[in-house]
Amino acid sequence: MLIIVLWVCIGLVAIALYFANSMTYELRASDNRASGLAADQAIEGAARYVSTVLALYATNGAVPATNLYAAAAVPVGAARFWLLGRNPDGTPSTEPYFGLVDEGSKLNLNTVNTNTLAYLPNMTTDFAQAIVDWRSTNSSGAYSLDYAQLGYQEKEEPFETVDELRLVYGSTLDLLVGDDLNLNGVLDANETNSAGGAGINYGLLEYTTVYTREPNFHSDGTTLTNVNTARRRDLQTLFEDAGVGNASSLAAQLVSQRPRQGYAGLLAFCVQCRTFGMGSSDFAKIAPDVTTSSNAYIRGRVNVNTAGLEVLTALLAGAGLDENTASGTAQSLITYREQNPNDLTSVAWLVDALGNTSSAVRALARGDYVTARSYQFTADIAAVGPFGRGYRRVKFIFDTSNGTPIIIYRQDLSGLGWALGEKARETFVATATQ
Repeated sequence: MLIIVLWVCIGLVAIALYFANSMTYELRASDNRASGLAADQAIEGAARYVSTVLALYATNGAVPATNLYAAAAVPVGAARFWLLGRNPDGTPSTEPYFGLVDEGSKLNLNTVNTNTLAYLPNMTTDFAQAIVDWRSTNSSGAYSLDYAQLGYQEKEEPFETVDELRLVYGSTLDLLVGDDLNLNGVLDANETNSAGGAGINYGLLEYTTVYTREPNFHSDGTTLTNVNTARRRDLQTLFEDAGVGNASSLAAQLVSQRPRQGYAGLLAFCVQCRTFGMGSSDFAKIAPDVTTSSNAYIRGRVNVNTAGLEVLTALLAGAGLDENTASGTAQSLITYREQNPNDLTSVAWLVDALGNTSSAVRALARGDYVTARSYQFTADIAAVGPFGRGYRRVKFIFDTSNGTPIIIYRQDLSGLGWALGEKARETFVATATQ
């Protein structure tokens, strides 16, 4: 009987230990689920926070300075969130940079031509043509591509997201993401640098967008002054109201010397204004109030205040400069804006940096390519819950072109894995879980 009782006791103890161990795992799983929910709510809170930041600091096309808002390890209850950004000076780093990303610093897939696309890193002529062909509504002039073997047809409509590049004939992972597999802007331990050196081989997703559009009206809905149709008196009144000196003479010269086909863009008008003696500070006063287009929105302009070396080089080369000249000029522009951060109030700084007769300025003035304002921003939000658990990551695109920030795109990137770097892992995960 004693032996039987001992076996029964051993069995009961074993069962108790089994269920205790199961409940321990269940407790951990529940804790992880709770941490995940906290991280999810931190993401939602971060989206609301970004919306408020843009409403306060992104008015009239301004790009919010990173010192105006918090972007790293921001607490939301017991959870925290980060805004994964890009270092504006382009310096390679082993740790992610935190902040909002200006979509205006990229090339718009729906407006850029093959000549410009061809100068992006790793781009091939065939793939540049395939991109333009994908969005082209003129099927009769389409580039001959065999989409039938892929099981679908080319879209022949504008891109709706940059992720559509995955469907374009000839697309590969190397072309789209390069070495940065988790799209956080740095090389992590599991990523290989195929370019060599300190630089990173980014893919096309880093340099392209589909969202850039600039409102062609004031924030109160009133229209801008179209300098291609404005009368002398209209320009004179505009200049006088803005406090521009010699308003009458300037207005008279601009109307009498206006090109027959009109000014192609704001930079072309700026060059003419500078030719007749208007300074950069005066042009900055009128820039928000003038336009060269009758469209409600102007799409595809690149913000020269925030565009990186690769985008500026492609833009200049696509406008007609040879690649070496384009690259050197792009570097000169980046150097100038780093040294003169307070002078970037309008596209007139391009003339200050390069000169009124610069071949680069003249090339860019032949189209409506550039701006100094931005209305669309990416908030790439990563969050962890209590005790460093429950990692989540969601990318939002915000559009402020109608005056109020709205979310126009949302994509869950949690599946790409940890994107906050080793420092955040050591600080907020490893120590929190000990």
